[in-house]
Amino acid sequence: MQTSRRTFLKSISLGVGSVSMFGLSATSAQANIERKLMEVENLSPEKVAEDESFWFHVQQAFNTDRSMINLNNGGVHPAPKIVLDAAKRYMDFSNGAPAYNSWNILRPRKELIRKKLADTFGCSPEEIALTRNVTESLQIPLLGLNLKPGDEVLTTTHDYPSMKNALYQREKREGIRVKTFSFPYPPKNLKQLAYLFEKNVTPNTKMILVCHITNLTGQIFPIKEICQMARRRGIEVVIDGAHAFGHFVFKQKDLDCDIYGANLHKWMMAPIGTGFLYVKKEKIKDIWPLFPASDPLSDDIRKFEHIGTHQEYLKLAAGDALEFHHGIGGKRKEERLRYLRNYWAKALEKLPGVKMLTSYSPEQSCGIATFTVENMDMEKLSQVLFQRHKIYTISLTVPAQTKNGEDITGIRVTPSIYTPLRDLDLFIEAVTFYVKNGLPS
Repeated sequence: MQTSRRTFLKSISLGVGSVSMFGLSATSAQANIERKLMEVENLSPEKVAEDESFWFHVQQAFNTDRSMINLNNGGVHPAPKIVLDAAKRYMDFSNGAPAYNSWNILRPRKELIRKKLADTFGCSPEEIALTRNVTESLQIPLLGLNLKPGDEVLTTTHDYPSMKNALYQREKREGIRVKTFSFPYPPKNLKQLAYLFEKNVTPNTKMILVCHITNLTGQIFPIKEICQMARRRGIEVVIDGAHAFGHFVFKQKDLDCDIYGANLHKWMMAPIGTGFLYVKKEKIKDIWPLFPASDPLSDDIRKFEHIGTHQEYLKLAAGDALEFHHGIGGKRKEERLRYLRNYWAKALEKLPGVKMLTSYSPEQSCGIATFTVENMDMEKLSQVLFQRHKIYTISLTVPAQTKNGEDITGIRVTPSIYTPLRDLDLFIEAVTFYVKNGLPS
């Protein structure tokens, strides 16, 4: 069910004077938004995804740099103006008397943020630790779960380097074994991915690290099937949700997972430096904290938050990001991101030599996609797009699909809900020119 118009209007209000987040009078901005919400209230999210008038008003919520076209929102996402304003208010308040205001007033208030985050993820607040990013979130279980020499950790060649580095450190230091495997992209279906995990499990496998959705091609994995297969074998599964939370709609029960880490500063659009770790209550006592706590084997999720002095105000502003997310409607946001992906990807794939490395299947992908062009230097194309057109993308190397295959260099494209179609048209036009005429020497 989508959030009501009244709730959305309340969530976008600054509460200061007569200026709204849109730079208009509060009355004018709210009237426009309420009118649009009334128009789309009974429409499916797929239909709303195509309504440029609705998304125009959402675009005005962001103070983004319009002198460039940012198509790398998957790296770290700009926060809406209301989130930035909240962070500044909390920071100013904290700075007024830091030792008192931050520790005695702001720190206790993060319990409400924990509750709101737990409601969104679909779990108990006592299973949510507030962290600074997904790397911190996941290195807690990756380094904190007990393993012994010879124990095996299974992951894919596409999993994120920061997480695999934690495993490789344990391999060097403790004698565990890290096993990786490749997979076809895009795969035929999710069953193929689930099969490959089960195929690569051995009697020594004690942990699996898997992305909910990969950063390289935007491939979504069958998390529930992997978790249930692993649970039958007594294997712990650590899920990297860096690009998933706030990107497409799901709850913990849909994944049937025990350990899940995510950023809030990607698709949830919270301040940079916010994330969370979910651990099923009965599993908390089995994980050592990354920073030593007074009772490291307790079952209190807060033991993972003992990191010393840090910016409490950022965590509170994450609450405003959650309100913004629910105000728009998570499913509407998901379908808009998928619509934008299809808009540019289906235009480019018609060009000679262009190959999409990402599936169009809704169960396998959403707003992230990667493409390559036969016999073209993709890193140079990315550079030329920015140097000559001020279109910011990233080139990346996607590991080979088979053991003896070749890596593929592609360009990952991640527009967002503040991206107008006109910007994507300019991107399509520029790429089309270089595909047909070649890159400048």
